[in-house]
Amino acid sequence: MPMPTEERVSQLVAGLVERRGFDLEGVAISAAGTAHARVLVTIDSDGSPDLDAVAVLSSEISEALDEAGDFGETPYLLEVTTPGIDRPLTELRHWRRAQGRKAKITLRPGVESPDEKGKTRFEARVGATTEDAVALVLGGKRKPHRVTVPLADIEFAVVQVEFSPPGAAELELAGGVAAGRPRPGAQEEPEDTTEDAAAATVSSTEGIVE
Repeated sequence: MPMPTEERVSQLVAGLVERRGFDLEGVAISAAGTAHARVLVTIDSDGSPDLDAVAVLSSEISEALDEAGDFGETPYLLEVTTPGIDRPLTELRHWRRAQGRKAKITLRPGVESPDEKGKTRFEARVGATTEDAVALVLGGKRKPHRVTVPLADIEFAVVQVEFSPPGAAELELAGGVAAGRPRPGAQEEPEDTTEDAAAATVSSTEGIVE
């Protein structure tokens, strides 16, 4: 029996994710062996995800997948995870949650750069956002200054791993770190942030949370 599509699984779990106060960031399905599948459900929220809530959500998702029966008799590994620290910023909520973080920005072709050297690809600290623009702090610790860039002018942006804390003035211009988010600084790693409590090995008939 063929595996369900990622779109199908997204439709099955979206309501459960929303009711638990999370945003569904994506679903990925891949082979985890000759007779197994791996289902990765990525979620996020404004604050730090509560482990108990994530574990409950994982159980609810496995029950929903079992009830739908789309995997048939094929066992699958279900993982509910939060995005890695270096994920791309593609939605307004991503920018809002990245406030205070350093990001690598790539502008669209033909857009005038706010960078003093005219670069269309540069690093900046993310500040406050509006519906259509974001404040960016350029100049690093030495010459921090804030500019505003329309979100439509940004082609690609990704949060950067930082190994030292930002300057006080730089962070102040950014408006601080988004509430509930870790402070950028030493010992950060771009690791997978899968919560152990949310990992579940399930089959279409068992739905057992490890």
